[in-house]
Amino acid sequence: MSKIKDAFKNGKAFIPFITAGDPSLDKTKEFILTMEKAGADLIEVGIPFSDPIAEGVVIQEADIRALSAGTTTDKIFDMLRSLRRETDIPIVFMTYLNPVFHYGYERFFSLCEEVNISGIIIPDMPYEEKGECEKEALAHSVEVVSMIAPTSEERIKSIASEARGFIYVVSSMGVTGIRTQIKTDLKSILASIKEVTDVPAAIGFGIHNPEQAREMSRIADGVIVGSAIIKIIEKYGEEAAPYIADYVQSMKEAIRQ
Repeated sequence: MSKIKDAFKNGKAFIPFITAGDPSLDKTKEFILTMEKAGADLIEVGIPFSDPIAEGVVIQEADIRALSAGTTTDKIFDMLRSLRRETDIPIVFMTYLNPVFHYGYERFFSLCEEVNISGIIIPDMPYEEKGECEKEALAHSVEVVSMIAPTSEERIKSIASEARGFIYVVSSMGVTGIRTQIKTDLKSILASIKEVTDVPAAIGFGIHNPEQAREMSRIADGVIVGSAIIKIIEKYGEEAAPYIADYVQSMKEAIRQ
C-alpha cells in the first residue's frame, strides 16, 4: 500500500523534518534531495500553519518565514510534483487538521496520492477522532500516523493496535524543540507497543545530537529530528545544504552503530 515500512526494512530509520517553504520551496526541494543523499530513510514535510500548537519556537518561526515567503498548500504540491521527477523517497506530511479540512479531505488526499505522499501526521487530531479523515486518506493510499505520548498511558495499546505506517512516539511532554535530557520511561512505552503490533515505532521531540539518537535507536525502530535541522536552515538560509548533509550523515551513522 504505502512505502512507509520500506523506510525501516534495512535497519533503524532516520527521519528528518523540514518546513516546506523555509526559506523557499526551491530550497525545500534541494534540502530534501540533500537529506536523502546523506542517508535519510523517510522525510517529514511540514505544511506551514499559523497556529502550530504542538511546535516550539524554532518551528513556529520557520512556519512564519514560510508563510511570509508566500508558501501555500497548492505551491507545496507543485514543488512535490517537481521533486518526484528526481526521487521516490517516502514522504509523510506533518500538518494540522484545519488546513486539511479547509482544503477538503477528498481534494487534499487525492493530490497526496498524485505526488506519492505515503502518510500524514496530524498532532491536533485525537486518536478517538481519526475517523474524521482516515477513510478518505486510505482511499488514496495515505496512512494516518498515530502519535503516542507519555500521557497516553492506558490508551497506548489501543492506539498501537490500530496504527498504520509507523508510530510516532513523543519523547517528552510539551512542544517540539531541542532537549538536553530525555527522562521519559520510553522503554516501557515501546514494550507496550511491541506487545500488540509489529508496526515500526520511531521516537521524536527533543532529539538533536548523535548520542541521543544512538540511545533512542537502541529501543526504537527509528529516530525523528526536526528542530535541530530547522535551526541549521535558520542559521545558513539558502546556503544550508552542505550543513544539513553533514548533520544528517552524522545522525544516520549514530543510529546504525
